[in-house]
Amino acid sequence: MLTNDVFFIVLLSAVLNAGWNSAIKIGGDRTTAMALTTLVGSALSLLALPWVELPGAASAWGLLALSIAIHTAYHFALPLAYNHGDLGQVYPIARGSAPVMVVAGGALLAGEWPGAGGLLGVLCLCAGVLSLALLKKAGPHGHHRKAVAYALLSGALIAAYTVVDALGARQSGAAIGFAVLVTLGDGIATALIVLWWKGPRAFAVDRRALQLCAAAGAMQMGAYWTAVWALARAPMGQVSALRETSVLLVALVSAWVLKERVGPGRIVAAALVFTGIAGIRLGS
Repeated sequence: MLTNDVFFIVLLSAVLNAGWNSAIKIGGDRTTAMALTTLVGSALSLLALPWVELPGAASAWGLLALSIAIHTAYHFALPLAYNHGDLGQVYPIARGSAPVMVVAGGALLAGEWPGAGGLLGVLCLCAGVLSLALLKKAGPHGHHRKAVAYALLSGALIAAYTVVDALGARQSGAAIGFAVLVTLGDGIATALIVLWWKGPRAFAVDRRALQLCAAAGAMQMGAYWTAVWALARAPMGQVSALRETSVLLVALVSAWVLKERVGPGRIVAAALVFTGIAGIRLGS
């Protein structure tokens, strides 16, 4: 059940999620920025490790390894999408395509069949989120098609790790401990792959980029840990959909900070998102 405390914690997760994604888009080489961001997350996870309960069930450790692998793949798909598209285009597609897949996964794997009101809210929110991306005009040299393809791949990976994380957090009996181990593992894995791929020079960044990545890493950990905490307590489809309200904040960043064009159609899209939020809350 989506209680008030879970509802507001997920909205906080959405704010933090918007913050770290914006930092990745702004911060130079996106793959390097992602690696540094997740490496900061690993350092924070290592500090948190002595203070959290570790998963008890053996089955949760297999899900933990799977989650680390999916998260690591996502850490490369998302920067590639940002290399080909604007923040205001890529982020809504990636985040808006995930909740419907999560609802399907939750129904098939956890028996979480949504009620009519909750399902309508999820679909309405997804429609608003995706329309924010569809309002974006295509760029030159096929960049629009590549951006959409990588963004959809990112959305599929988001849906996959959301379902796996929900199952793992519930089976482990220690949701935060499960989340801390995931962020410890995927940050190290991402950094090692970038080190092998680009060499040590990939991490030679200026102070501004390092500060951005440090801030992004802290926000990423906060967003993820709170989301996993919520996934252990509420239907995964509703949690996933509510998290995507972060798209509204990213739309503001894309317009005011990155100076990406915002037309009147985005007001309608924003209204759909808010209608979806209301439907999810009233339907839970």
